[in-house]
Amino acid sequence: MRLLLVEDDEKIGGFVKKGLEQEGHVLDWVRTGDDGLAHLTTTEYDAAVVDVMLPGISGLEVVRAARQKRVVTPIVILSARDAVADRVAGLEAGADDYLTKPFSLVELAARINAQVRRATTHGAGPAKLSYADLTLDLQTRRVERDGVPIELQAKELKLLEYLLRHPERVLSKAMILQHVWDYSFDPQTNVVDVLVCRLRNKIDRNYPTTLIQTLRGVGYVLRQK
Repeated sequence: MRLLLVEDDEKIGGFVKKGLEQEGHVLDWVRTGDDGLAHLTTTEYDAAVVDVMLPGISGLEVVRAARQKRVVTPIVILSARDAVADRVAGLEAGADDYLTKPFSLVELAARINAQVRRATTHGAGPAKLSYADLTLDLQTRRVERDGVPIELQAKELKLLEYLLRHPERVLSKAMILQHVWDYSFDPQTNVVDVLVCRLRNKIDRNYPTTLIQTLRGVGYVLRQK
């Protein structure tokens, strides 16, 4: 899944980012309320985690403004405030869940998954991504081709999800670097080529139809050849 974290505390933000990325998710981390709102309204996320106390506009203002702009992304509020009135304020602002600090990463991940499940059940987004006979279950992270399970590593899952979200669209190396690694590498690096090769060996090997195509000098595309 692609997630957004809006948190100005470096220690908490680093802890959450590392933990969720280890589970195979792509996570964008911003540190101000204004940046959080900008990301929510311009980028499609499966879920967002928003702290209440932020530089600029508050987390509650971020949520309220996003809902006014008809952003339906599931949002989990993080806050050190645990009074009932604070929880009610967060939910009334438009948040889907409210988690108090300190918290466990396991519980945060479970709450995110629960909200994404609820959203996909109610039609806010797909529970699975598929193209031809290839499928990725966004909840279980299970990959199958023609009904046969395929084991992928975390980065391979990130790349496959990105390709499945943009089938038949050419994705440049720079785009893949940004979405899979979250920051830019030297454009001359071969990490993308290596990762695509690994994924192709697992996805296309032993199948008569190849799905991951290379456009030399341009990028890669998920397309039936």
